[in-house]
Amino acid sequence: MKYLLTALLLSLSATPLLACETVQLGSLEISEAWSRASIGMARPGAFYVTIRNTGATDDALAGIATPVSGKPMLHETVVKDGVASMPHAPAIPVPADSTVQLEPGGYHGMLMGLTQVLKEGETFPVTLTFREAGDVTVPVAIRGMGAKDAGCVDKKD
Repeated sequence: MKYLLTALLLSLSATPLLACETVQLGSLEISEAWSRASIGMARPGAFYVTIRNTGATDDALAGIATPVSGKPMLHETVVKDGVASMPHAPAIPVPADSTVQLEPGGYHGMLMGLTQVLKEGETFPVTLTFREAGDVTVPVAIRGMGAKDAGCVDKKD
């Protein structure tokens, strides 16, 4: 019984840990990849991630692809005169020696046309395409519907 309880606790905590792992692509460090659970497939999902550029050359996130979305796009939340909108962002700048966060209320990946329900505790892959560094695929942890971040305890500055 003791081992069963330990295994259950480890399985429940493993998915958030995936979001906290860092994937390296040249001078880019990609971490804290997460999404929220969806009620169904009728409404779009969203994708969030932290990108740190440790190099001396600017780059840009030019696109995303994932099998869980028929039309993944980059968006930016813009508030004008108290009204929020989410226009398409053709690319997201990732300046040299800086960190860019795709997060609720800012830049984010919009997952239009979900091909499956996003279930809390599961993961899905997202391929990020950078203008200079190229492509990298990262695992995305699906958090609860009310999540506000990736749930990482020790975030990098």
